[in-house]
Amino acid sequence: MPTSKEDLAKLTKLGKGAASKAERSLEVFPNHSGDLEVELHCTEFTCRCPLTNQPDYAEIMINYTPDKYVVESKSMKLYLETYRDVGVFHEHLAVDIGKDFVKFVKPKKCEVNVMFNVRGGIAISAKWKMK
Repeated sequence: MPTSKEDLAKLTKLGKGAASKAERSLEVFPNHSGDLEVELHCTEFTCRCPLTNQPDYAEIMINYTPDKYVVESKSMKLYLETYRDVGVFHEHLAVDIGKDFVKFVKPKKCEVNVMFNVRGGIAISAKWKMK
């Protein structure tokens, strides 16, 4: 089924170029498939250490099974951008992203995996799953 004008009607960030503002919200469009699994793979995530303010770099994987809605990817990109200058522990980040994702997208299933690069000889990964 092709994307319809009704599918696009509520999207405010897609196609707006630099006018799109990074914010902690996600936009969605209707899921036309009964059986769909989606994987979002962000390879260029950055945030800051909450104590030292040093930059941290990570890959983020979000795997989910949509119910009525699918997340619009540009709004996801802008959402993740809001963490760029935020001090957050890696483990807290997985939980925060997961809970926000569920709040806005309302998927059947969701899993968020954050995989941080090595810093100080340790690489940290944290996984959050919807219950």
